[in-house]
Amino acid sequence: MKRLSIILFLASLVSFGQNPIIKDFKITILSTMLSDTYIGEWGFSAIIEVDGERILFDTGSRKRTVLQNAEELNINLEGINNVFLSHNHKDHTGGLMTLKKKYSTSFSNAHVGEGIFYSRPNSKGKEHYILFNKKSLEAEGVNFITHKRASQIMPGIWTTGQIPRKYDEKNWSQLGEIIDPSGNKIEDTIPEDQSLFFDTERGIVVISGCGHAGLVNTLEYINHIIPNRPIYNIIGGFHLLKLNEKKLEWTANKMKEAGVKYFVGAHCTGINSTYLIRNYMSLSKKNALVGSVGTYITKDGIFPGYME
Repeated sequence: MKRLSIILFLASLVSFGQNPIIKDFKITILSTMLSDTYIGEWGFSAIIEVDGERILFDTGSRKRTVLQNAEELNINLEGINNVFLSHNHKDHTGGLMTLKKKYSTSFSNAHVGEGIFYSRPNSKGKEHYILFNKKSLEAEGVNFITHKRASQIMPGIWTTGQIPRKYDEKNWSQLGEIIDPSGNKIEDTIPEDQSLFFDTERGIVVISGCGHAGLVNTLEYINHIIPNRPIYNIIGGFHLLKLNEKKLEWTANKMKEAGVKYFVGAHCTGINSTYLIRNYMSLSKKNALVGSVGTYITKDGIFPGYME
């Protein structure tokens, strides 16, 4: 088994060596807490555009948030074949059914991590949102594609798959329980948590939903997948809002080591945490800020809109 794992890991390295460098990209936040004229919510979603290809990253929490924000931002979601769900929580999956019904020819492929459909019954015996709605979504034409290891899901765009928890970044509630494939009830560490990344001329860009696997764990794992490349731009939710200053400074130093030059902290990152990390990394307000609905990044930098 160990030998097989090594072979599969090396195979992913070989595949990545043939991976194209992304020349042009734009990532626009469609769901997060902060907003000006759009709808804010406790959730996350972003539309990723790379060299003519598009993929929706998470679908927000409420049924119509992403749909309405996209319409008001003049972003057409028609013809997007792929949607990526970073993990099972409703604040990242709640809008999928509405989006699929509105755009029946879009979102046919839903990329998910191994473990997203593990049973997590609540006190009333009801399952979590994405598992509860799995059959209904499949009936609407959604095909779930499960990833356990790093793999290329579109030309130049990769999922980390499950991320090794090298460091003890327990940035989840530590209260939830999960039923594993053997039927054992254990702590829900959100094992399916995964992020997307792609390489550019300046370095790697990373998009995260909540980063429950740990921001530093995620960055270091990506550096194992594609060595000797800086991770220069990261955007999304990173679940840093409850970290103390010592842990935030450690996180900031690890981000420096990875090569991060641009940081957009949205959703569960935390407003104060984002500003503290900006100070620890000595970044300017043009390079590190709290993301809001409509904030977007390109190879030219961060464009925050009114909510800087």
